[in-house]
This record gives sequence, C-alpha cells and structure tokens, in this order.
Amino acid sequence: MKQYKTGYTTGVFDLFHIGHLTILEKAKSQCSHLIVGVSTDDLVMKSKNKLPVIPFAERISIVAALSCVDEVVPQWDKNKYAAWERLRFDAMFVGDDWKGSSLFQETEQALSVHGVDVIYFPYTKGISSTMLTEKLKVMKISELEGQPWS
Repeated sequence: MKQYKTGYTTGVFDLFHIGHLTILEKAKSQCSHLIVGVSTDDLVMKSKNKLPVIPFAERISIVAALSCVDEVVPQWDKNKYAAWERLRFDAMFVGDDWKGSSLFQETEQALSVHGVDVIYFPYTKGISSTMLTEKLKVMKISELEGQPWS
C-alpha cells in the first residue's frame, strides 16, 4: 500500500527530459493517484519572461501519456493552496531546489494545517530544460558557422 492516497506535483515540463521523468516516477511510487499540474504558457511567460519551446497543449499531452501519471491539470498560477482547495491531495512533491524558498515556506505552513505533507526530491543534477535550450543554441550557432559541436 502506498503512503499517500493522492499526490500532486507541478512543472513546466518543457523539453521533457530524465529529470522530469524521475520526479514523476518517484512521486507515483509514494501515492495511489498522481495529479500533475502543467504550467500554462501564460504562467511561464509571467514567471520566467519567456515562452516554452513546446506549446502547452503538447506538453500536457506528453505528461498525460506517461503511465506514472493518473491525471493532468493546467497550472494557471503558483498558488499551491488554491490547487489543494480544488484537488484535495494529501501530499505535494517538489524538487529540493525549491526548499526554503518563500513560496514553499508559505505553502508548507498553509498545507500542514490540513495534514498535507510537502515532500522534496533531490533535483536531478546536470540536466534542465534551460540547459537543453542553451545546448541547442550552441548547436545552431555551430551549424551556422559550419563547425561540428560537442
């Protein structure tokens, strides 16, 4: 039997990579029903001042296709308490790069009143969508210059 009935995690999930898969599989290993919030293009633009490479509709389809994901919902804002009010999860899973941030200190306090645990997973070192985007830029520049890339 899994420790939690319903778990929740969120992300942009742009340029889907092993770090994304790892956090989703770890989350699913601890709950019977995993809900994943995928950030909308508008939210990403507001919070990161850039559009994802992969459009929202495609990112949500990619995440929904994973066997470790039971339900996918749009993430319109970063208010995790409002998400809890809608979804009533009993655990929230997040990368440890967020631990100690003001957003998650407030989130932990608000959710703990309702018995919701916030579980931090180790961030997958050496990979991120930002890193992949930068590597693709280098590849494109090398291609334009006629240079092989490494």
